[in-house]
Amino acid sequence: MKLRPLHDRVIIKRLEAETKSAGGIVIPDAAAEKPIKGEVVAAGTGKIQEDGKVRPMAVKVGDIVLFGKYSGTEVKVDGQELLVMREEDLIAVVEK
Repeated sequence: MKLRPLHDRVIIKRLEAETKSAGGIVIPDAAAEKPIKGEVVAAGTGKIQEDGKVRPMAVKVGDIVLFGKYSGTEVKVDGQELLVMREEDLIAVVEK
């Protein structure tokens, strides 16, 4: 099953959380927070503005993005946990 987000929504796959701290301490799964970084796996066509024109998306498939800790709606598709959120809920695109 494939998902196609509508309008200004994106589908994000969370990237794996770090299992070690900067000092080398191993963080157990129970204490680890959900990551706020993910990869865009699908993007809609863009936001429909008041004048009826469509503003294209600023992100594209494959971009690594940062988002708020409690942003988006979690969905499970084919055993994979994904997030669906609006483009405006994204904080930044990570440049390589």
